[in-house]
Amino acid sequence: MGRPVIGISTYQEPARWGVWEMPAALLPASYPRLVRAAGGLAVMLPPDDTADAAREAVAALDGVVIAGGADVEPARYGESPDPRTGPPARARDAWELALIEAAIDLRVPLLGICRGMQLLNVALGGTLHQHLDGHTGGTGVFGEHPVTPVPGTLYAAAVAEPTVVPAYHHQAVDRLGSGLTASAHAPDGTVEAVELAGHDGLVLGVQWHPEMGEDVRVMAALVAAAARQRSSAEGAPVV
Repeated sequence: MGRPVIGISTYQEPARWGVWEMPAALLPASYPRLVRAAGGLAVMLPPDDTADAAREAVAALDGVVIAGGADVEPARYGESPDPRTGPPARARDAWELALIEAAIDLRVPLLGICRGMQLLNVALGGTLHQHLDGHTGGTGVFGEHPVTPVPGTLYAAAVAEPTVVPAYHHQAVDRLGSGLTASAHAPDGTVEAVELAGHDGLVLGVQWHPEMGEDVRVMAALVAAAARQRSSAEGAPVV
């Protein structure tokens, strides 16, 4: 049956290699490395222009990861930008929101990481805190802090105990989106994981960066759900 195929969102940035300098679809190598460590086969999802393209891409996958990155544009959740909010990445917002909506609609397991968790919340009608302190190690430096799971959640089933995680964000979930449940918190009360209640596949977001650590359990939960999804589609048991 092969390894579950996990698509990871990418973003367009100027890049330079050899004699070339041109726009490129970029993704830190730590993301596919984590997917491989968790037993999946990683593929990159370069940005496209339409929701139809997102749906077609998601339909060909066993699971989807929405990667971390730039701030979500506040207009997406009906607010004006705080002076500390970064510049908008409108094309990326549109592409990744389309991937999220397609994954939920098609029942394809989904994991949002940092920005990906925030976009999941916004996609379901939630809002964000535009700035908070204490969740980085300084500019360009990952910090770390503990997160505590909420008993009885999907996240707690994957990671049962409080865990110290690598973090780099200054925005976070404010009002939860429709159907979302908070499934982990930081010591200051920040929502650190969310999941979609009543969904028949895994839809999970984590505010930290598991790809920057050694703990594969969050990604392994996605890969396991992707394997179940593939097995169900093929009518074969997961061994």
